[in-house]
Amino acid sequence: MGLRRRRAEREIPREATPPAYQGPMPVLTIDALGRKCPIPIIMLAERIGEVPVGQIIAVQADDVAARTDVPAWCRMKSQDFVREETLPRGWAFHIRRTY
Repeated sequence: MGLRRRRAEREIPREATPPAYQGPMPVLTIDALGRKCPIPIIMLAERIGEVPVGQIIAVQADDVAARTDVPAWCRMKSQDFVREETLPRGWAFHIRRTY
């Protein structure tokens, strides 16, 4: 029975790890970890002008409100929300400056 169990365990396909992100990396990262709403958005609004048009800015935040606030801010300001990356603490939100 032990041999059958080991064979069965070997034949179970392991879950594939998701591929690493291949897109453009941020040219500026804002650390808003530990800051509550609306501070991550205020920090983003103040500093997005430092990034050349077409480049990526990342905002690191651990306030759950940022998960909805950052994409909403991007829609309101006509900036491109690129992706949300899960970090060990919080998330990194990647935004492409459009103007």
